[in-house]
Amino acid sequence: MTLASSVIVPYAAYLRVYEPLAAFPEPERTHWATYAKRDDLPGAQDELRRSLADLLPVPPVPVPVHESADAFVAVVDGVTCVCPWRTRLRGWLALEELPERLPGPLLDAALPPVVRRQAASDYEQWLERNPDARPWIRSATWHVPVRWFVLFADEEREYTKGDEGLILRYRTPMVQARRRVARGLKVLKEALGEGPLIDGLVDVGRWLEEFHPRSLVELDYGGLVHVLPAGQLEDDRSAADVAEGLAALRDGDGERAGSAYERLTDRWSEVRGRQNAS
Repeated sequence: MTLASSVIVPYAAYLRVYEPLAAFPEPERTHWATYAKRDDLPGAQDELRRSLADLLPVPPVPVPVHESADAFVAVVDGVTCVCPWRTRLRGWLALEELPERLPGPLLDAALPPVVRRQAASDYEQWLERNPDARPWIRSATWHVPVRWFVLFADEEREYTKGDEGLILRYRTPMVQARRRVARGLKVLKEALGEGPLIDGLVDVGRWLEEFHPRSLVELDYGGLVHVLPAGQLEDDRSAADVAEGLAALRDGDGERAGSAYERLTDRWSEVRGRQNAS
């Protein structure tokens, strides 16, 4: 989990990329190959608990001193794929976003300026040595960004109960995700010209291009399943609504596109409203 979601609330959703072992250079490839054979692989709640624990010391530790050696593991058609946590990198990236998310006094109380300045300095030095670094995980608090749903189809939706409780997620091959981004951008640019949704989808598309073409892309509702009532989770077909909206725009049917968009905004406005009520 990122620092931003740790500071606000643990109700975060995640967009993850699992890469095949062949995508990693040695010795990292051997590390992940050995790691994936463990019987005690940590889950999303383990990552969450470790992130929250870093905020307990005084002063808090906004970014881990050492990079995480953990990852999420998935087996796709017999091929082992891993999604490294890269908690330290994600902490630095989240730290840069915090001034836009929190009022100054609250931010200073949660993370004193001297702590943030030291973390920023450490990140600058680290980035000089690792200019091509990128996270395998993106997160969002109290909502799932609409642009994420463009990557998936309704039939890829999984709603189950696992060892860590309810799980609502989508999974798709990288080639499908990239294809849907390209198609979505074409429709949106022709229909809207420009806007934040287009900019956000361009950013996601560029991020996906950084990974192996045989990767797996996952959208995980994460902690949001603890916010939404079970009935609402069962009825949530956000990817289908996005697909319908894009199809309507492509067909020039503004009324149908507006109805699909209204369903999405109503659903997620209600969820985000709980942030201020909690």
